[in-house]
Amino acid sequence: MNVTGIKQTIYLNNPGTNRAFIADINFLKNGIKKPIVVFAHGFKGFKDWGPFNAVAEYFAKHGFVFLKFNFSQNGTTPAHPLDFVDLEAFGNDNHSLQLDDLKAVLDWVENESNPDFTLEWDYERIYLIGHSRGGSMVLLKAAEDVRVKKVVTWAAVSNLLESYPTEKVNKWKSDGVILIPNARTQQQMPVYFQYYEDLIINDQRLNVLKASATLTQPLLIIHGEKDETVPISNAIDIHKHALNSQLEIIKSANHTFGGIHPFMTDTLPETLKVLLEKSVAFLE
Repeated sequence: MNVTGIKQTIYLNNPGTNRAFIADINFLKNGIKKPIVVFAHGFKGFKDWGPFNAVAEYFAKHGFVFLKFNFSQNGTTPAHPLDFVDLEAFGNDNHSLQLDDLKAVLDWVENESNPDFTLEWDYERIYLIGHSRGGSMVLLKAAEDVRVKKVVTWAAVSNLLESYPTEKVNKWKSDGVILIPNARTQQQMPVYFQYYEDLIINDQRLNVLKASATLTQPLLIIHGEKDETVPISNAIDIHKHALNSQLEIIKSANHTFGGIHPFMTDTLPETLKVLLEKSVAFLE
């Protein structure tokens, strides 16, 4: 059977702000209907971070369509998808906007009529995968969108409000902004107080554990044993709340499962390979 690798860039818009964002699709064109995996990156992340392109190729080789995207206000732009060139957009991002981005992606998938896609994609098998806060977002989106049939979280955060003590919130409100250092780029990345206000105003919609408890789709929760950023207790809490869930702890894995940026090798780290094997087995 003739097999052709398809990689295509697409441009989308957030339905509320109309801000453009970019995505790419990987799959093997072979005449077989394939499940569609939508991948969401985490905080200070982007779709091409580290090994994410290698991850996309891995899923494509294992019989999936893999779509990864930049959240519309993650600080990148369609013209500069690899760099944080718009820190004002980053500062004005929030979780409600990210859920709108995910909706835009799912709407595009559902309505796309490209013959190369419709003959190869199985629209009844749309799955979500998210890393870190992206894992929280896919959980929240799946709980409110029946188009999603399975969910996988990688190092997800279980409580989006937990890291904001009162004294920190009061200073944040007074200053209007907090600055988050990016060790890789040496940038001071602003997060405006509206980020916290969004969590308070939409506390029910953005409650990860509540969403986990109401989730009807099968859920795979994967976490690294040595996650230095998101404690393993987050995975355990989500698993306790989600009735239809599996929990996998990967021995010796850190928050990025061995991935680094830039990713300059063709060889996947062992812990990342285990992560991908477990994810594919669950989704198959």
